Parts: sequence; structure tokens; C-alpha cells
Amino acid sequence: MAAKTDDSALRELKAAIKGKNPGRLYVFHGEENFLLRYYLEQLRKLLLDALTESFNYHRFTPETFDLQSFAEAVENLPMMAESTMVQVDDIDLFKLSESDRERMAAILSDIPDYCTVVFTYETVAWKPDKRQKKLWEAVSGGAIVEFARQEQRDLIPWVTRHFAARKKHISADLCAYLIDITGGTMTALGGEIDKICAYSGADEIRKSDIDAVTEPVLDAVVFQMTDLLSQGKYAGALGKLNQLLKMQQEPIAILGAVGGHFRRLGTARTLLDHGRNASELMKLCGIPEYPARKTMEAARRFSTEFCAKAAELVLETDHAMKTSYDDPDRLLELLILRLAQEASHD
Repeated sequence: MAAKTDDSALRELKAAIKGKNPGRLYVFHGEENFLLRYYLEQLRKLLLDALTESFNYHRFTPETFDLQSFAEAVENLPMMAESTMVQVDDIDLFKLSESDRERMAAILSDIPDYCTVVFTYETVAWKPDKRQKKLWEAVSGGAIVEFARQEQRDLIPWVTRHFAARKKHISADLCAYLIDITGGTMTALGGEIDKICAYSGADEIRKSDIDAVTEPVLDAVVFQMTDLLSQGKYAGALGKLNQLLKMQQEPIAILGAVGGHFRRLGTARTLLDHGRNASELMKLCGIPEYPARKTMEAARRFSTEFCAKAAELVLETDHAMKTSYDDPDRLLELLILRLAQEASHD
């Protein structure tokens, strides 16, 4: 049986839960931990009940996992219930010893009808080795469900509903802004929505409410910094750099984000020169609609020559960071000043 590793695996998981007909074996992985935990909890509610859960639910972590205990948990008959659930967190199956891999393959190929086994991967990457044929065949007999980061078009209604549940209204544009500055994971968004609602005393959420309590991710601050440069607000751009340094972001990571953003700006400028729009930038750079639209707007304020010069200055700074003994923070400040100087002449 071929493993289901695309959207069909998630659709079938939803159908199995709705139809109260779960499979025997699942692998849960992906960036969106919020969804992973949600569907894990749905399975748990379906398979177990509060009275007998302590007898029929078995969970293993890297600290508690051993193959013999796992095998026994899979074989254990349900007590005063119809099913059992075995959850194994962050165990790299393909790094087990050869003899353990063979035994694991045998266990997974013969899971009893009353048992559902779920392997979850949150802090350890899911990296199957298909060369280990016996184990891969056993694993691929189940469903491999990837919980990928959601598209902005799906997240906006989700964010809107979560604000509405707290009797708050938020515009679609502010939803997109919040998604962008938090990195766009449901886990991060859930926490920020709670903070924003607690802070705001009004029914209508404003941008100032978001900015007051939300700490943006690196790429979002870099975007704000370059946007300030494009508006000629050079002191503000330096202020954004200082914000990143106070957040204890590594200078080389900041530089990488700056370089990536100016590459996107250069691409956007070229697209504008050829009469293209933000949808083309989304495809070329693999970014959501909101940052693509904002990047196109920023690119209108820069020339092709400036974008090329900016990329050159970033490369020079990267070389200096890696080959000189100069202070990396000072090199970043110098880069922003040189970019400001170039932008003022643009």
C-alpha cells in the first residue's frame, strides 16, 4: 500500500474522525503544530473515554521509549473499552538499530484492530529513509499526514473567527498584517490574538493595538526597516535595526534577512518594469499575497539601479562579517547608513 503523503492524507484523516473509523497507524508531522495537536486530540477523544483512558492510552517520549514497552502497549487489550491508543513523540524510527528496525517493522505491520498508533514529530524532523525497505513498507502502510503552514486565504477567516469569538472585529487587511508579522503559524497567531484582545478595550481592533503587544518575527522587522528606507525615514530604519539587536537576533541572520528582502525587491522592480503584478512575485518568491503586495508597493519607490547597489552592499557586508574582526553590529549599522545614502540619491 502506497503512503498517502499529500493533502489526501489529511482529508482521509478528517473523514475517518467524522465517520468514527480511525486507521491503525498514523505519522503526524509538519510546520503547523497547532493543527497537529488539534487532530491528535480529536483522535484521542474518539478512541478513549475519561473513565478508562489511564488504562488504554500509552504515550512514549525520547526519555521513556523502549521497543519492548512499545510492543507491549500495542498488544495490550483494551480494558473496559473498545480501543487503545499508543502515541510516540519525536522518535526517529529510521535511526534505530538494525535489529530494532526489523522488530519495529514487524510490529507496525501487524497492529491489532483495536489499537491506533500515532507517531508525532514536532521537535525532531520526519525524515524517512526509503532504502530501509522493510521499515518503510510498514510505515507506508499507514497514513503520513503533513500539517503544512496554512495559506493566507485560509488563515484570514480563521483569525477573524477567533477575534469574533472574543467579540472583537478585525479587518481582512489587519488580519493579513498580523499573519505577516507573526510568521503565519496558527500557534503563534493564537497567542497573539489572546494578547491583542486582552490589551484592546474597543470592539474594533486597530493596527496600534497589534503593534503595542505583538513582537514581530525577523523578516517582518526587516521589511519594516527597508520600507522606512524607501520612505526616506532613515532614523526610523536605524531604530528598527536596533530593535532587532535588542531582540538578540544574530547579526548574520539579520543580514541574511536583509539580503533576502532586497533580492525580492529587485525581483519586484523587474516585474514592475515589465508590467507584471504581485501575483507573479508570489509565484517567483513563494510568498503570500500580503507581503508580495507590500513588496511591490515598496519597489515602486526604488530604482533598478538602487536594488542592484543594495545587493552589492549586502554582499560586501557579508564578506566583512566573515573575514574581518570588525564588530558585526557596527557593520550592520554601517550597511543601513550606506543604504540610506544610496536611497537619498535614488
